[in-house]
Amino acid sequence: MSQTSEKLDYSKTLYLPQTDFPMRAGLPAKEPETVTRWRKMGLYKRLREEAKGRPLFVLHDGPPYANGNIHIGHALNKVLKDVITRSFQMRGYDSNYVPGWDCHGLPIEWKIEEQYRAKGRNKDEVPINEFRRECRDFAEHWIKVQTEEFQRLGVVGDFDDPYLTMAYHAEARIAGELLKFAMSGQLYRGSKPVMWSVVERTALAEAEVEYHDHESDTVWVKFPVVGRGPGPNTGNSSDAWKNIEELRDAFVVIWTTTPWTIPGNRAISFSPRIAYGLYEVAAAENEFGPQPGEKLIFADALAEESFAKAKLEFKRLRDVSKEDLEDMLCTHPLKGLSDGYKFLVPVLPGEHVTDEAGTGFVHTAPGHGREDFDAWMDARADLEARGIDTTIPFTVDDAGFFTKDAPGLGPDREGGPARVIDDKGKKGDANKAVIEALIEKNMLFARGRLKHSYPHSWRSKKPVIFRNTPQWFVHMDKELGDGTTLRTRALNAIDGTRFVPAAGQARLRAMIEDRPDWVLSRQRAWGVPICVFANDDGEILQDDQVNARILDAFENEGADAWFAEGARERFLGSRANEPWHQVMDILDVWFDSGSTHAFTLEDRPDLKWPADVYLEGSDQHRGWFHSSLLESCGTRGRAPYETVITHGFTMDEEGRKMSKSLGNTVVPQDVMAKSGADILRLWVVTTDYWEDQRLGSNVLQTNIDAYRKLRNTVRWMLGTLAHDEGEEVPFAEMPELERLMLHRLSELDELVRKGYDNFDFKRVMRALLDFMVVDLSAFYFDVRKDTLYCDAPSSIRRKAAIQVVRKLFDCLVTWMAPMLPFTMEEAWLERYPEAESVHLAQFREVPGDWRDDKLAAKWRKIRQVRRVVTGALEIERKEKTIGSSLEAAPVVHVTDPALREAIADHDMADICITSGIEIRDDAPPADVFMLDDVKDVAVVFKRADGKKCARSWRYTDDVGSDPEFPDVSARDAAALRELRALGRL
Repeated sequence: MSQTSEKLDYSKTLYLPQTDFPMRAGLPAKEPETVTRWRKMGLYKRLREEAKGRPLFVLHDGPPYANGNIHIGHALNKVLKDVITRSFQMRGYDSNYVPGWDCHGLPIEWKIEEQYRAKGRNKDEVPINEFRRECRDFAEHWIKVQTEEFQRLGVVGDFDDPYLTMAYHAEARIAGELLKFAMSGQLYRGSKPVMWSVVERTALAEAEVEYHDHESDTVWVKFPVVGRGPGPNTGNSSDAWKNIEELRDAFVVIWTTTPWTIPGNRAISFSPRIAYGLYEVAAAENEFGPQPGEKLIFADALAEESFAKAKLEFKRLRDVSKEDLEDMLCTHPLKGLSDGYKFLVPVLPGEHVTDEAGTGFVHTAPGHGREDFDAWMDARADLEARGIDTTIPFTVDDAGFFTKDAPGLGPDREGGPARVIDDKGKKGDANKAVIEALIEKNMLFARGRLKHSYPHSWRSKKPVIFRNTPQWFVHMDKELGDGTTLRTRALNAIDGTRFVPAAGQARLRAMIEDRPDWVLSRQRAWGVPICVFANDDGEILQDDQVNARILDAFENEGADAWFAEGARERFLGSRANEPWHQVMDILDVWFDSGSTHAFTLEDRPDLKWPADVYLEGSDQHRGWFHSSLLESCGTRGRAPYETVITHGFTMDEEGRKMSKSLGNTVVPQDVMAKSGADILRLWVVTTDYWEDQRLGSNVLQTNIDAYRKLRNTVRWMLGTLAHDEGEEVPFAEMPELERLMLHRLSELDELVRKGYDNFDFKRVMRALLDFMVVDLSAFYFDVRKDTLYCDAPSSIRRKAAIQVVRKLFDCLVTWMAPMLPFTMEEAWLERYPEAESVHLAQFREVPGDWRDDKLAAKWRKIRQVRRVVTGALEIERKEKTIGSSLEAAPVVHVTDPALREAIADHDMADICITSGIEIRDDAPPADVFMLDDVKDVAVVFKRADGKKCARSWRYTDDVGSDPEFPDVSARDAAALRELRALGRL
């Protein structure tokens, strides 16, 4: 019996999208379920199995510190690493990601000490290995916490077997790397000024320091000139003043922001490039300080400012030449204080001296500054030849107190030694004591206060000081037997490394060029010890058998073996009766992390050395990138990486640094709980991560909106593919529009692969988002909905369109899987329920013959015309003239021959989604719709003729032409008849 149209529900005869993929993502609830599923199925191991035999691609993980919950910087860093490893895995590589943790060092030790203090315990009364065990337990706890948090972000890696710097094997390998430096003569004990944390009682490296504003006392100090000593300009004469007798009673004036370093002064530096003058005080308003008649030497550029500071009137007497200053001798301004400071203070040339601030003379305390130390050491031989004692004093101890080398201010001072900084990081009374002593000696020219950038420990956030202490160093400039030095090796390695962005190369190079010798020692307890034996002169025992015993013990017992009772005798063996001292300092943790390439990349068979990529924040140019480079160049002669990628820091939406005190932090755990990890990941891959980024509620909302558009496009494809029967239309038989979409896939395939190769994720994701929103949702899907919903099952056009949607889905979902792993996993399993995971798939191969630039150029013209038509109809829709574009049949004036040629063979009504269209080549009437950027197309609105098809809603003249289906068009009637024949009605 025939079935009439009146008995049909036409909506059931359409190929409308059908999918269980929800419009609302529900990521906060769904993502943890996916993480659990990945764990149960052993996704990481499956990835390794699938990748066997492929070339290795290794991103070596810079170890985060195991001492707290992850923050937004961790999230940014780990997502970037995950995108890289997943993208290479899905492009034919075995891209194995092994996470790691930095476990030793002061931050953890500090936490345990805080717990001790809270309980009234004294760390020094606890056996060292018991204390170290508590540090180890603390690190283990946070490794477990961070493991869960990183996996919640969607990161896939070998979390069951990560590398830990506190693992016994790691500690043995770190010790072995240190011993390589010791045996090659690169390690030495020296006494140099280093940054010292009084609060933490240890030396610090530059990477452990951050700079904050700090208000310092400033002083201008007078050094009495007493003569010129034997030197290059005076021969052996002890007094060669000749015609400059007036300088004998003058003062050289210095300026410093650290009055407490005055007791450590041993010289004054000047610059031969600066003009100096002799000045006389003409009048003075101050009761204390310079008085009329005093003669003072200043840089001319700074004299007026300095005299104004001291409220003095002055006159200039004459020039003071560099010949006048060379070999000049002064006395110390504190001479006679507690019968001390009786040595002479030479004036030395110095490249570091400028006339930008101060007096043009630099107070030089070689025990309290690197440049001071270098200037002193450069002049040391000449000074000793002139009979000057070049011993560098230790004026400040590890607790910040003045020592006996600061007479009158140290232990012999009434009331006890003055202190620079106390245990809480507060300013002590040292500056006050020094200034009072200078006033007593009438050697203070002026005083003041200055707010400036000053180094602070990044852990305690307290100011540090520079102090001369015995430490263990690695030579930067010692010849290593092959004509190179550690510095030249490192600089050559930098030149051979790819940097992303390129500016990172210059930054790291500048740091290596200027850095001093590498200080390795720390005066702490939790870490790998500097496991060498040395004599009183600092000579290191070089004995392979001793070293072997040490490394074997570390491998089996960990570094605690060094601190166990009887360790010295155990390791020295038959040499225990020789005068070798066991060094009890521990290694800088940057040496630990700088050695990770040795015990991870080299020792794991599933990795390789060197790594393809190191990726960290820009601060790691002075941190992990830096220490890894030096460690590897010192032991292997080259860098442990091929490429260094740098990301910036995350600021709030106003560009301010995030801090708890400002209340402007974005906590990744909160974002994931509210919106999902894929929203956070979308932000990461759409931001300029090479620079500092901004994040806040508005930025997150922008990404949520973009995600919804993306998800809805994926959802529509899934719904359409519910009707996919897998039929293939030969490429040559496809309509132009389908071939155009395949051409776009070809273009995108090249862009995506190059973008992933260049680690330019923003370019990749931006291109994919634009394609999905502009090319697909707003154009291709819009145009093809009628075909896909309404055409007959046998329609070649419909089959071709479904085939193209299939290709689009497979490419887009695999391309985006590294960036949005949860959403693309959900979509993939909805499409392919038999599949285990999209992450086990590869990017789809795109045939070369899909590329058709000529066709694309033609369709750019067609879309220009379409854009004018849709713009005109949108106005009519807003004015309620029509409800749908299918109610229109516009007249389109196309006066450009090239545009007319492009559209000539196409059904523009179909492309513009109208029921009809008339294309004319004559000039349009006045006041018709046009777009400013498409001058040769004008649209005159006209309603569609004919009747509305009850099935497709198009207005046609053939509605009712088929008596069996009297309220539909002939096209729809034929489709209905075909559906009935297939038993689908």
